[in-house]
Amino acid sequence: MGLFEREPELATLRDGARRIEEGGRVVTVTGDAGAGKTSLIRAAFGSAPASGPHLLRGLCDPLTTPRPLGPIADALGELDAISRPGGSNVAPGGGATSPLDGEGAFVAAVADRATVLVIEDAQWIDAASVEMLRYLVRRIDALPVLLIVSYRDTVIGVGHPLLPLLGDVARLETASSITMQPLSVASVAAVLAGTGVDPGRAHELTGGNPFYVGEIARHPDQRLPSTIRDAVLASTTALDGDDLETLQLIASAPDALDDRLLPGLGIDLPQLRRLEATGLIVRARRGIAFRHELARLAVLDSAGPGGASLLHRRLLTALEALGSNDYAVLTHHAEAAGDDARTRRYAALAADVATRTGSHSEAVAFLELALAHLGDERTHRRERAEMLELLSTEQYMVSRLPESIASIDAALRLREQLGDREGAAAAHDRRAVVEYYSARRAAAEHHAELAVAASDGTPNGPSARATLAYLAYRRHDLAAARAILLEAEHDDDAPAGPHDDPAAIRFAITEAAAALVEGEPSGRPRLLLRAAQALDRSLDEVGTTAFSNLAAIDIESRRFREAEAVLARSIPLTVERDIPICYQWQTGMRARLHLLRGHWAASAEDASNILDEGSAPLASVWPNLVLGLVELRTSGDDATVSEHLDTAWELALELGESLMILGALAAIAERRWMSGGADARLDEAPAHLGAAASLPGMQWAIGELMVWLARVGRAVDADASGLARIAEPHRLELAGRHAEAAAAWFALGSPFEASLAELHGTDREAAIGALIRLEEMGLDASAARARTLLADRGIEGLPAQRRASTRSNPSGLTNRQLDVARLVAKGLTNAELATSLYISPKTADHHVSAILAKLGLSSRREIARRAAEFGID
Repeated sequence: MGLFEREPELATLRDGARRIEEGGRVVTVTGDAGAGKTSLIRAAFGSAPASGPHLLRGLCDPLTTPRPLGPIADALGELDAISRPGGSNVAPGGGATSPLDGEGAFVAAVADRATVLVIEDAQWIDAASVEMLRYLVRRIDALPVLLIVSYRDTVIGVGHPLLPLLGDVARLETASSITMQPLSVASVAAVLAGTGVDPGRAHELTGGNPFYVGEIARHPDQRLPSTIRDAVLASTTALDGDDLETLQLIASAPDALDDRLLPGLGIDLPQLRRLEATGLIVRARRGIAFRHELARLAVLDSAGPGGASLLHRRLLTALEALGSNDYAVLTHHAEAAGDDARTRRYAALAADVATRTGSHSEAVAFLELALAHLGDERTHRRERAEMLELLSTEQYMVSRLPESIASIDAALRLREQLGDREGAAAAHDRRAVVEYYSARRAAAEHHAELAVAASDGTPNGPSARATLAYLAYRRHDLAAARAILLEAEHDDDAPAGPHDDPAAIRFAITEAAAALVEGEPSGRPRLLLRAAQALDRSLDEVGTTAFSNLAAIDIESRRFREAEAVLARSIPLTVERDIPICYQWQTGMRARLHLLRGHWAASAEDASNILDEGSAPLASVWPNLVLGLVELRTSGDDATVSEHLDTAWELALELGESLMILGALAAIAERRWMSGGADARLDEAPAHLGAAASLPGMQWAIGELMVWLARVGRAVDADASGLARIAEPHRLELAGRHAEAAAAWFALGSPFEASLAELHGTDREAAIGALIRLEEMGLDASAARARTLLADRGIEGLPAQRRASTRSNPSGLTNRQLDVARLVAKGLTNAELATSLYISPKTADHHVSAILAKLGLSSRREIARRAAEFGID
């Protein structure tokens, strides 16, 4: 019927495509079913010419549980078809680039040249596709990509998988939204002109929905339908019973009826032509599909009570005869057919595929569905326990910890009823891990000990001991961890080696991490090796845990470049393999890394993203400390600072790990330094320092707290307390050698710590320089406190406060700008930047100009020369 009242919306989409080389952008298109979202997008772009942007479409299907990476596979399949013109119809994801290659490969593929990427019906999107698109969105300002996401906003509620992506889009300055408004009465009248239908009555019945209005216009001879269902079914009145049943059968396939099923279902070419004449179906890349979802639902509903289940049963049988292994589709039809046994079987198989392909969110949904169709608990106790254990693991992977605990508790009760000691041990082992990530160490160690006791002499013994050893390692009790590892080595059930068993790989990871904490360099390559071994075996949690611990050790030891390299490799893996629990931990650690390097904007960006998503308690300790300190140093908003520091302190105590406890106390002491006043928690500092003194790998945490205690007049006698073993910069400052301490901090790349060391020294010029540097870094609250301290010391002639417009501010670089700045520091030209980042040279130049402005520099050469100073080397 054409488009009515859509000129501004068309202009928005076309303008986005025209400006694509200036930098990417996102447009969301929302509206009810039938509002014309797809028609608008097709009118804006049609078929992209060979010389214009690629036009890629990904369709989200209304399956009971979404197909993992379905729309991403669609888009890449279309890209493959573009690269092979005239080739055969390619199955989704069957091209040279598979979505399983990872989000980096996906971005590289779609951004190879200017691209319009359309994701349709995102109300049915799967979580894995959301993470892929979030990865794209966070880089889109530097990519020649226009991302268009259409969805029904009325069905996006709390907990919907699309929400994290919409949150990222909302933060973009280049994002825009289109809301499809109903047609006016005048436009309805234009559509119905010459039909004899009353436009006012039609507008009242349809609410101005373009699809409804169009269907009424297509059937002016019919009585004015009271519902759109009548309008759709009016297209089928010329069909006989067999043809109508075939149309209903096609309607039972929500994603399209696969061409390969047609012969087995007895559908021939003449029948397809008769069905096509209804105007309801179209030829799609995946087979025969309905032109509109509303039409499909209306036809399916016409099958009457019980009819839909019979249709789904026919399709299920046909798919089985074809040997289909698309378990997501098989599950959908089995459930709709009311076949509990096949629903259970195919959902379990679909969950296994989802787990192995790194789609853990979908694995959760499939396992929940399988459990719902398991039947009587008393007659399926063992099978139910196995499914609950798998479900608990997958819920943990996607950071649904309370649900994970509920699932494993239910499994544990069943194992105990069955008298299954080995199964009960495995359940306690899983419970221990989930309790730890819930920041409940006492409960974690209790269940780990129960697992070890119950697994004695069973194949689960090594896994239980691996968990107990890891918990000891995390509290830096390396002697206890090694004692457990040694005991496991002499166990009759000990695995042969790290190549052969997940528990053996976990043992090796803990041993390597402990060695690295103690300063043994060989721990690093050993950790990297074990991570690779685990990931090769699809042991996603184990492999990413190795990376997490390596990055944490590097950050704690102030090996910033090494930590940055590890996180640059591992964080994309957590996205690619859909492991939110590890993504949260590693991104929180990157927030801490940015904080120590003086990158406040990037630090707060990471920390806020994690806390806004509702992270696991274990993963939220450092983000809370980061946000509390950034707020303390920049604005000094005490209410916000208190909220974050209090949360971090409570979690650190629950975890009982000295690193976190001392870190929280150091932040509390810094707050005391900023604002004065008493804080009873600092009275506990000597006891916590004493507890940490005998632990390896604590020299930086101990030194940091001791320095801050000294600054607030609570100095601890290092020699008397046996706390002399601290990191060199802290030791130098406590010894009154402030200039040497500052030099050490500058060499490490920690400008804030260097400035504080100079500020508390006796050198007047150095102290004033520190004040200026704090202002340059945008730390207004810390700079104000520094001015007060210098004035109290009688230092005169302090420079006037610098205006924000005169500051060079490396701390203001975002994560994306840091990526660009590092490449510029390595000497890459705009053309080389464009190649590396999949952007145009013009966009690269725009980023470089913004970075130079923030750094207060005039040339790229200065970025390279001062890279170490800015923490971008």
